[in-house]
Amino acid sequence: MNSFKTCCALWLAPLLLLAAGCQPKAAPGWSGYIEGDYVYVSSALGGTLSQLNVRTGDQATKDMPLFALEAESEQAARLEADARLARANAQLANTAKGKRSDEIAVIQAQISQANAQARLTAAELAREEQLVRQGFVSAARRDELRAAQAQSSARLDELAAQLRVARLPARIDEQAAAVADTDAARQSLRQSAWREAQKARTAPASGLVADTFFRVGEWVQAGQPVLALLPPGNVKARFFVPEGLVGRLQVGAAVQIVCDGCAAPIPAQISFISNRAEYTPPVIYSNAQRAKLVFMVEARPSPADGARLKPGQPVDVLPVAGATP
Repeated sequence: MNSFKTCCALWLAPLLLLAAGCQPKAAPGWSGYIEGDYVYVSSALGGTLSQLNVRTGDQATKDMPLFALEAESEQAARLEADARLARANAQLANTAKGKRSDEIAVIQAQISQANAQARLTAAELAREEQLVRQGFVSAARRDELRAAQAQSSARLDELAAQLRVARLPARIDEQAAAVADTDAARQSLRQSAWREAQKARTAPASGLVADTFFRVGEWVQAGQPVLALLPPGNVKARFFVPEGLVGRLQVGAAVQIVCDGCAAPIPAQISFISNRAEYTPPVIYSNAQRAKLVFMVEARPSPADGARLKPGQPVDVLPVAGATP
């Protein structure tokens, strides 16, 4: 019996070695897939989608118009705010001026009249005083002319003061109030212009239009994305490294991304290493199961290389010997 077992073992050994030699070699790197950090473009205000300038799969360039919402109310509010600012500016300019030239001319004419009346009164007074001394008229008449002369002098002083006031600008407090009203109108215009600008969005960066979520004519809630944009710099490889090897990796270290159809490995740099392990169930904390512990790692290629990779695409990530961050 023992000789039979020995014979069978000798016969099976070459077959087992041959089968082991036919097994595929383990890949030298780690398996993963391409992931994209999408930029979801939305408006801070809601409205009906009136324009959609791109379609899924288009390449958008930075500052390119993407979509627009109906903005008639915002346009009217901006025009109103613009008119209010013009009014406030006019009022501010008016506080720096005196009265109009015609109004000043009226005061100057009144001064001329008062001067003429004063001269006439002075001449009459001189004549009456001479007649009083000669005894031809009473002293009461002279006193009346003196009062009239004093009244003419006071009237001249009043008109001179009115002329000075007419040439003065508004008081300091009124000018400060006009400045504040102008600034308030300017800020109101800024708000209206910002609200109108929110209704038409442009591309924050160049990239692929990955998806659109609305059609023209549909209502879009405030803050709800209208489309998803994927800039080439937001493409990354996400792969999983066994627990025994993750300690050798560092953020900034160089790796290579290998994918089907890629002519050559694509260089990338590790940008993130998870601090939590992921487990393949059932999770049993034993030496036999520790090989199933993996850590998620992310690596980013250059934007030019990122444009060649597609989210969801399976890849292998290879370490670069001697690479340091």
